[in-house]
Amino acid sequence: MNALPQISEAEYEVMKIVWKYAPISTNEITERLVKTTTWSPKTIQTLIKRLVTKGVLTYEKQSRVFVYTPLVNETDYIGQESNTFLNRFYNGNITSMLSSYIDNDRLTEAEIDELRSLLSKK
Repeated sequence: MNALPQISEAEYEVMKIVWKYAPISTNEITERLVKTTTWSPKTIQTLIKRLVTKGVLTYEKQSRVFVYTPLVNETDYIGQESNTFLNRFYNGNITSMLSSYIDNDRLTEAEIDELRSLLSKK
């Protein structure tokens, strides 16, 4: 798989809306984000334009409305970001990462139990 474009945290917030509700218009994206952020509609439109330029979103003009759909799969993007994090901080070693989380009490007992369950299925 080719590397997916890098997106900022703000752009990621836009993508979460698009992934969940696509196809979605500019106005619908804006309405959802003004409720959960302090961004102006102009800022949101700028973020959308950046995502189109990066090749993460595409749009179709339906009468006077732009409707957006993702060109990047959410699962693929999250997988790439997870691998980047793992490689950057733990040299690609998931055991080291989990050990760090466990040793520093970053995982609850419930999360540890869930990991045990996942591992036992394999």
